[in-house]
Amino acid sequence: MLRMQRVSTSLIAWMLAFGAAAQQPIIYPAKGQSPQKQNSDTAECQQWAKQNTGVDPVAIAQQSGQPSAPQQQGGRVRGAAGGAAVGAAVGAIAGDAGKGAAAGAVTGTVVGGTRQRRSNQAAAEQQQAGQQQASQQMATFNRAVAACMTGRGYTVQ
Repeated sequence: MLRMQRVSTSLIAWMLAFGAAAQQPIIYPAKGQSPQKQNSDTAECQQWAKQNTGVDPVAIAQQSGQPSAPQQQGGRVRGAAGGAAVGAAVGAIAGDAGKGAAAGAVTGTVVGGTRQRRSNQAAAEQQQAGQQQASQQMATFNRAVAACMTGRGYTVQ
């Protein structure tokens, strides 16, 4: 299940990162602009969009390309060890440290696993929120580029 969660989280991040790039506007030189003029206008409009929106597509692409933080592991083992220690202490008071340690280990395993899952889920949600924000920023940037290119006589869709 942990592997499936990793795969789905990675797939979501990949789709969001490349979804923003796939939504770049399509620009047609409606007034017969040459390819060189279109390239020049595109570069100038991208610079204008960067200045006016505060969005840097290169920085967003670099952030999207960074690997996600590895998911935490070992929560159950740490929980079992801690639970066994507490259980042994309680069991020693009650007269059977072995049974106390076993009960504590089981309880600690469950608690440790639950904490680990919650932590991993929170990290995945935070990563997804970051990807969604990057996608929204790219959409704003692309709208600004489209507005600039339209103002220069291009058809943009």
